[in-house]
Amino acid sequence: MTTFDMFLDGLDFGEGPRWHDGRLWYSDFYQHKISAVDASGTSETMIDFAGDAQPSGLGWMPDGSLLIVSMLDRKIMKWANGQLTEHADLSDIAGFHCNDMVVDATGNVYVGNFGWDIVADFTNLTPADLALVRPDGSTEVAASGLLFPNGSVITPDGGTLIVGESFGAQYKAFDIAADATLSNERIWASVEGMAPDGCDLDAEGGIWFADALGGQVVRVLEGGEITHTVPTGDGCFACVLGGDDGRTLFALCAPGSAPHEVEGKAAGSIRTMTVDVPSAQHAS
Repeated sequence: MTTFDMFLDGLDFGEGPRWHDGRLWYSDFYQHKISAVDASGTSETMIDFAGDAQPSGLGWMPDGSLLIVSMLDRKIMKWANGQLTEHADLSDIAGFHCNDMVVDATGNVYVGNFGWDIVADFTNLTPADLALVRPDGSTEVAASGLLFPNGSVITPDGGTLIVGESFGAQYKAFDIAADATLSNERIWASVEGMAPDGCDLDAEGGIWFADALGGQVVRVLEGGEITHTVPTGDGCFACVLGGDDGRTLFALCAPGSAPHEVEGKAAGSIRTMTVDVPSAQHAS
């Protein structure tokens, strides 16, 4: 477990990876589509967005419908029976573009956002609110004061939400109440010098995350112990565990994250590595 293999190339900027029904699903910001690829590398476009829509985080509702973060207009879209409809509008909560999200077993959704217009002024660090979208599409603030809430996971018992702060270099944990509200905010792990991006939880409670600053994937335990760091050979902005046994780590890579670095260049890729501990989802 020391190097990544090339799995799929030709992406612009892949994000929001999820292993679902035997395939890896992911969004591509600048190709404006959602694709699913099987273990052999055969890819299928599932949703092709017209115009400049920028899809990001993905997750499934209990009824099998797919929820999609639409970044630029700060909405959650729902794809069901081949139809795309609006599920929720987060423009009153999100300070700028929405990004990653996680969906719980009952259809509640926790959605992060950039916090401020980093395109206009990257240096004006502004905390963001984490949004809660309920199954009926209603919205509220779940937590405040987060520094770019990004990749998130929910523990298998449904009792804890762990959120990566890309500009905070840490993971925060919250207790999840029966009504989906959050409490008992605490630091789960500090990852100084790193920018945690897309992530996944394994069966031993470790979080694999893409370090958007370091061109690597990292595994961290509660309390901050780093057990693994593996270079990806390019910038890395999301990762997820999948495959038939949950032991394939998929890393979504690109030369950079700015549009001028990746848009229309097809220089992004998905790379794979086998790990020892399967995904928490697989183990459960």
